[in-house]
Amino acid sequence: MKNVKYYECTICHKHFDKELDLMTCPDCGETGILEIIFDYDYIKTIVSREYFQTNKNYNIWRYLPFLTVSDKYTKDTLNVGWTPLYKSKRLKEILKIKKLYIKDDGQNPTQSLKDRASVIACLKAIEKGKETISCSSTGNAASSLAGNAAKLGLKTVIFVPKRAPVGKLIQLKAFDSDLIKVNGDYKAAFKLSKESIAYYGWYNRNAAINPHLVEGKKTVALEIAEQLGFQPTDWVVVSVGDGCTIAGVYKGFYDLLQVGLIKKIPKILGVQSEGCAPFVEAFRNNEELKEAEENTIADSIAVGIPRNPIKAMNAVKNSKGTFIAVKDSEILSSILLLSKTEGVFAEPAAAASVAGLQKALELKIIKESETATVIVTGNGLKDPQSLLNTITDWLLLEADIDEVKRHIEDTKEKKI
Repeated sequence: MKNVKYYECTICHKHFDKELDLMTCPDCGETGILEIIFDYDYIKTIVSREYFQTNKNYNIWRYLPFLTVSDKYTKDTLNVGWTPLYKSKRLKEILKIKKLYIKDDGQNPTQSLKDRASVIACLKAIEKGKETISCSSTGNAASSLAGNAAKLGLKTVIFVPKRAPVGKLIQLKAFDSDLIKVNGDYKAAFKLSKESIAYYGWYNRNAAINPHLVEGKKTVALEIAEQLGFQPTDWVVVSVGDGCTIAGVYKGFYDLLQVGLIKKIPKILGVQSEGCAPFVEAFRNNEELKEAEENTIADSIAVGIPRNPIKAMNAVKNSKGTFIAVKDSEILSSILLLSKTEGVFAEPAAAASVAGLQKALELKIIKESETATVIVTGNGLKDPQSLLNTITDWLLLEADIDEVKRHIEDTKEKKI
């Protein structure tokens, strides 16, 4: 890792040699999440605008100088990254904002942003000679890990809470993962995965514990910046669970600022559900995070005890952004709004970002004269049941053209 200087603990700020096989700070224990400190002077000898203009590798490995894996196995992985960034037209007009972009990370191989972290985990496991990778997950990290590991011939043991959506469970079984449903919430699944990983010596893909995975997630920010000609929007909006994704978003923009490719870091808006909003409460009250209930349909961000609080809080504070909470009903409405205006189908946790943007505009946190990018972290087919429960007007007609005519006329009248 020539591009890395050292590890730094986010609590005690001690430095540790980059060659050490560390997950967390030896002194601070599990809460001592490590930050990977890069050598930006070295990276600048490789990366420039010309580097990107000549690089034909349109996936996550386009950003290898900013990552902590070698290129030895990168050609063997799924094609993660370089997801579409759509310029909004209809939704922008409805929300009344100057300019809006939608980053559809549901277009990744297993339909979620988590592929960016999982593919890094798989390569780090191979580098360390591990045959099995494990994690706990509300669903997306699990199915993402299973798919990326299957491509590389690695085994996976996955722990999910009892409520994990069927769409994600089906993926796990299809990818031949050893799936363990835990009779409890995410906290229980995390605890059991932690104990099992320690006992069996599997490679740990838990993103809040493994410092390399935030680096994978940051590539979503690197892409947004490059796709916008290195002139990112005023705001970037993303849903928040454990805190790893929002930490990665900030780190990506920070990297680009350090090498001189962007002039400023966008303000970051972190969105949570009112039914599980520990970051929102802590930020609002300027206090330490407290355990919250996991009472939301947005399973991917239903994390009562976030494992990466410091990096997530710093991402918002350092970018001069904020956190906001939205109702589950607003999340469901946003799924339909995003789908019918922009053709992007989001799962509840992913649509929370749209609901958060809408609420931030209503509260004048984000001004109509500003610009924003919304990150859609996962595809709607990951959790169709949540939306299915709200749809009641299924139409069934006889195979008769007159039936169709009556239906079309009735529809016209209702719109009038």
